[in-house]
Amino acid sequence: MPYLAEHFGSFGIGASLAVLYAKAGCDSVISYIEADGHDPQVVVKAVEAEGRRCIAVPCDVSSAADVEKFAQTALDEFGRIDIAVAMAGILRRAPLEDMADERFNDMLDIDLVGVLRLFRSAAARMTDGGVMVAASSIAGGHYGWEEHVHYAAAKSGLQGLCRSLAVELAPRKIRVNTIIPGLIESPQSLDGNNFLGKDGLDAASSYIPWGRVGTTEECARAIRFRTSDDAAFVTGQQLIVDGGQTVRWPS
Repeated sequence: MPYLAEHFGSFGIGASLAVLYAKAGCDSVISYIEADGHDPQVVVKAVEAEGRRCIAVPCDVSSAADVEKFAQTALDEFGRIDIAVAMAGILRRAPLEDMADERFNDMLDIDLVGVLRLFRSAAARMTDGGVMVAASSIAGGHYGWEEHVHYAAAKSGLQGLCRSLAVELAPRKIRVNTIIPGLIESPQSLDGNNFLGKDGLDAASSYIPWGRVGTTEECARAIRFRTSDDAAFVTGQQLIVDGGQTVRWPS
């Protein structure tokens, strides 16, 4: 029975993923940041309603010590780690003239190096034959995005990180892949200051072939597929989940 170690499982795609894994028979360890205001116990109870266990651990992914404690909790509670999903990330709007080194480095420290910390800690404890998935974004993973160069740089970097780890960890039969969500309605994307907000998401529906933005569960299902035996020979790859947005000819 695989067990899930996942970052930022208290809301958005991470929360949907924890419940989907519970339905597939997996227990989970999720992380949260108290300052975010999202109650992780909502997810814990949803997982328990499916007959599985879920443990919520406070974790700041910019702290190697926190991430080590998070991974060790999964091992201590369940005796093994088979799946690690890195969802932690921040999103902050900043034009180039305001892009101080500190602001740029803070973004990379969470959105890129934070993934490295999780995968490093998980790999040290992971069962051979395990799976890792990192959440990138079409911003950086496919498109450029003005006033978000630090975010796009971090998300683009995840592809190189995962490709390289896929090669390095292949002797242990550990698969490493990247998921690239398009426009997904979530607490992060509904933030009108740093993302599109509700009105922006509604407007985006007109140029997405599917006719709407995605749901967190739809993206979570793609991640679950990547970590399932159905994708047993897939590693070092990227999967875009965007309703066709990136392949539509501009009109």
